[in-house]
Amino acid sequence: MKLYRFLSEDDTSAFCHKVTAALNAGWALHGDPTYAYDAANGTMRCGQAVVKEVDGTYSPDIKLGAY
Repeated sequence: MKLYRFLSEDDTSAFCHKVTAALNAGWALHGDPTYAYDAANGTMRCGQAVVKEVDGTYSPDIKLGAY
């Protein structure tokens, strides 16, 4: 099955570390990163979709972060 996650974080090194950790866990980038201004908090936010092919059958109970 193919898993999908959308990672987001403030535009700091924390976002880069989150994406790097996913890549090192076998996830692959999917599409371009996104950036948006979070007016409520006065910060830029980053987002990146990642995908991963794994064995098994999909269920909404799957904890995507565990992969």
